[in-house]
Order: sequence, then structure tokens, then C-alpha cells
Amino acid sequence: MGCALADGRNTALPAETDELADLRRRIDAVDRAILARLNERAGLVVEVGRVKQDNAASIYEASRELAIVADLCAANEGPFPDTGLAPVFREIISATRSLEAVLRVAYFGPEGTFTHLAARRQFGDLADLVSEPSIPGVFDALEKGKAALGVVPIENTTEGIVTATYDCFATCGPDIRICGEAVQRISNHLMSLSGRLGDVKRVVSHPQPLAQCRGWLDRNLPDVERIEAASTAAAARLAKQDGDVAAIGSEMAASVYGLETIEASIEDRNDNTTRFVMLGRQDSAASGDDLTSAMFTIRKDESGGLHRLLEPFARFEINLTSIQLRPIAGKPWEYTFFLDFEGHATQEHVAEALRAVADLSHSHQVLGSYPRAARSSGAAAGSRG
Repeated sequence: MGCALADGRNTALPAETDELADLRRRIDAVDRAILARLNERAGLVVEVGRVKQDNAASIYEASRELAIVADLCAANEGPFPDTGLAPVFREIISATRSLEAVLRVAYFGPEGTFTHLAARRQFGDLADLVSEPSIPGVFDALEKGKAALGVVPIENTTEGIVTATYDCFATCGPDIRICGEAVQRISNHLMSLSGRLGDVKRVVSHPQPLAQCRGWLDRNLPDVERIEAASTAAAARLAKQDGDVAAIGSEMAASVYGLETIEASIEDRNDNTTRFVMLGRQDSAASGDDLTSAMFTIRKDESGGLHRLLEPFARFEINLTSIQLRPIAGKPWEYTFFLDFEGHATQEHVAEALRAVADLSHSHQVLGSYPRAARSSGAAAGSRG
């Protein structure tokens, strides 16, 4: 078989050498062996699903899934790169998990948002991902049994905490638990129908990406109107309808809504990262590298109450990684304190500290213990709406 040159002459494609043909035959044999082992794994997962069903165990186990990849990385002698193991096995786990049951996951925002990207990266393409228009909607979907798991943003390195998520924890039922987390570097793209900067008359996005890209917009589009949208996906839809509009969002949104990228990575800080939490109804088993989240209230007329609340963590040498507070609805100048700290609630020193804090607080609730996500760039997920 050949191909025609401009002057009509034909030239033959390079013939496959015997060595190359032999290597490809060997690769094909390895692929068939991998397929056989995948089917063997799938059969075992079906048995695991039966046992889980008999014991009412959760389909999703964050600590188990992280341990699978960590153990494989430790055993990997190369040349297959460690960085390729996580995405490969995420899809293997997603595919075989679907044999146990379809995993229905509610996430905040329409298709193409950073939270949608986080959910897809965390649970794989075979999970049934269900969009919810608001963060309270994700909590409601879990409480009403419309989804088994949820994904919501909780914190961004540029813009701080996601207050709606904290406020939902303060009002939802105790059955909703944090069972995992994901952290990822956020890259905001400017996109439009034409992909030309000169065509842009308005920039639209969710308030968070607009704030995260303020410096770039000031330098490159100082006189262009900036408009807030309910989500990055809503902004992308508007840009799809109006050639004068540019949206800020994920690379995934550009693909979903058929837009051209004007400029990639326009965020002002290269450490722009969002932390997501996975919500469920069952606690995650200890992984050896865990965080615990809890919330407490103290009496406003109690002098030194916050100091006493924190003292047991110091006494039991537990590292606090975050302290946040949110006002209590209907109680002016009273607050709920949210604490994240290292360790799992089943560990003896953590359990003792929690008992001591419970005795000192007006009210208390452990929101969940879960495996800690890697804090490196691109660790597992995306940004808010």
C-alpha cells in the first residue's frame, strides 16, 4: 500500500520489520493476559459485592481504594510510571465497582464545572454522576436517598472556605458523613466561540474564578465588564450563545460546550488549589494517614471556653490542621467551630481527646474520619462550581 505524491508518483510505506512485528505480537499477548486478569479481578469483585450486600457495607471505601494504588506504587519496579498507576486503576476500580452496583454520586454544579471534574476523577467514568444546582441540593440528595455519595468543595487556597458547605454541615442530619477528600490544582481557562481576545466584550464566570483571575483580567481586559454566573458551566453556556462573551472555567468546560481557549491558566496564583470532600452515610476505615473533621459549640458567656476546647488536642499531641467558625442562625454573636485534625476517631489518643472536648463543649458532632489526600498538584479533583 502506498501514498500519492503531489506529482502523481507513489511511494511505499516503510515495511514492518520482523523485529517490530515480533514486538507487537508480544504486546498483543500481554494485552490478552491483562484482559484475562481483569476478568479474574472482576469475578472477585462480584464476590466482594455479595459479601458487602450481606453485611450492609458501603460500595465505596476511600481508604481501600487509596491503599490499592499506594501498594502498587510501592511494588512498581518500572518502567511503567507511578504517575500512570492512579488514573489507570481509578478506571479499573470504577469499572469493576459497577459490577457490585451502580454508584450514584451527586455533585454541585452542571456538567463541565470543576466539581463535576472532581467527581469524575474520583469515581471514574462508570459512576452515575448526578448534577445538583446547589451545595444544599447535594446534601438533600443524600438525605433523601437520591444518591449514595456526594461531592462538594470546601476550601480554596485563594478564596478561603466555601461557607455554604460549612453551613450545610451545621444543619444536616448526623447521618451525613465525610468519607473522603480530594485536592487539586485549579487551572482557569478563558474561552469563547472565536478564541480571539479582541472579540471579548464581557467576561462571565462564577464569583470564585473571577476573583482568582482578577490580576490577569486587570492587565489584559481592564475595560471589559465582568459578570457573575451561578457556575462556570452556566458561564460557558452563555459564551456558547453570544460571541461577545468569554467564560472562565475548566478545560473540560471548553470541550463540553464547544468553545475555543483564548488563554490557558489565567489564575493569579500558581498554587490555586481546591479541596473537595466526599459525602456518604458510612465512616471510612482508618488508612494510617487520616484526617478527622468535627464541629463544636460553646456557651457565649463562658470565659476562656475556646481555649479549654482546644487544650485537649495539645495535651494528646494532635495536630490541628484547620479551625473555622460560622455564625449560628438565629443566635447573634454565637458560632459553630469546625476543626480538622490529624488522626482517625478510632485511634485511642484521638478518641480520648474527643471525649475530653465533648465534656467541655455545649454541643459536639464528629463529621467523619477519612484518608488524607495527597497535597501535591493535581492530586485528585477540581474547584467549586
